[in-house]
Amino acid sequence: MTELQRPRPEESHAEPADESFVARGIARVTSEAIAPYQTAVVRIGFAATWLFFLLRELPHRHELYGPDGPWSWKLAERLIGSNNAFTVLMWSDSAAWFEFVYLVAIAASLAVVLGWRTRTASVVYMVGVLGLQNRSVFMGDGGDNVIHLMAMYVVLTRCAEVWSLDARRQRRKAAAAGSDPYAPRGRDATGVVLWSVFGVIMLVSTVGGALSIGWGLFFWALWAAQAAWWMVNRYMPGSEARTVCDMLANLVHNATLLVIVVEVCLIYATAGWYKIQGSRWQDGTAVYYPMNLDYFSPWPEISSFMAASGLLILLITYGTVAVQVAFPFTLFNRRVKNVLLAAMITEHLSIAVLLGLPFFSMAMIAADAVFLPTVLLIWVGDRFHGGWRRVLARLAPGRGDRGRGGGGPGDSGDGEAGGTSHASQVPQQRSGDGISVR
Repeated sequence: MTELQRPRPEESHAEPADESFVARGIARVTSEAIAPYQTAVVRIGFAATWLFFLLRELPHRHELYGPDGPWSWKLAERLIGSNNAFTVLMWSDSAAWFEFVYLVAIAASLAVVLGWRTRTASVVYMVGVLGLQNRSVFMGDGGDNVIHLMAMYVVLTRCAEVWSLDARRQRRKAAAAGSDPYAPRGRDATGVVLWSVFGVIMLVSTVGGALSIGWGLFFWALWAAQAAWWMVNRYMPGSEARTVCDMLANLVHNATLLVIVVEVCLIYATAGWYKIQGSRWQDGTAVYYPMNLDYFSPWPEISSFMAASGLLILLITYGTVAVQVAFPFTLFNRRVKNVLLAAMITEHLSIAVLLGLPFFSMAMIAADAVFLPTVLLIWVGDRFHGGWRRVLARLAPGRGDRGRGGGGPGDSGDGEAGGTSHASQVPQQRSGDGISVR
């Protein structure tokens, strides 16, 4: 080979380096569900917020979403006819149907919090959220909008790989099967029954015209994917088809997680930039006015004490704007991001106490949880698990010494009706490059 024919070193290595970078990226987003602890906290946080809200408003449910509400059936029918929103409450105007939907929404929220059959429970949870909120669109305090969006996102995530009953069930199955990937799986009668029941419900709803084309395709796609997942886990546990299904599930999870991150950043960015345009936020007095409204003063003495200090009001007003505007720009610096994240969580806790908006604050803190450090979440989980074992040891001596029961760092499973990912440890997130949600 002559000198002219010999490739230059930089030319021979440039393309493989680029290909290697792309290959590593593709391998990362398809080989593991990123941020399993963060998505678990998001799952628990939003489901618990909606559960507590439904329980608190149980005596007033008819006025909020039922037949006795100011937003009548005819008004809701006209609005939904124009915006094509999805709500099962418009399938019937009977009081019995409303009571059934409300109770199912409570049960589904509890199931999602516990991580029991999360794939099915998350869909029912989403149906409950959309059904109630779209029935009476003016009942909310801002946090309902976040719950509305996250209820749809949770359906597409593998949010039960840790801290869930599904994770515990998968760990027990893995212990029974050992290290053999071709070991036969259990029949999972509960999952098959749930799948069959919801298939009948969707068939009746589709034939009766209760589902629109878009929502019908969405629910039938989920139902068919669940069937395919169960069949692959049941009959081809160690095959390439099982690996491909796992990769697709990881890809959908990671894409949805990215959407959640962008959504939270947009919430804070738009809130901060809109505040900058307001004259009361510019002169540093905006926080003063809600503190002097009876509706937002559950603790009048504390509100009066804080409102009496002009310097404190100025600092809170400007600090709120600064944190909200700056937060999206700090995601690439983990330390600064964690400082602002702590400030925002403190801000929402203050809103819950001082302004009497606990559910709005809970929803926003649950959204913020997607950015919490993994080390902190593991530490909190270990402390909780240790306390739970001590309680069990006192109540029933001997039970507290058993293995981990709620899904920990080594647990696996995302709550599919027929099984979840392989019985391997949940991948620990690396302290690598890129946006930090760890």
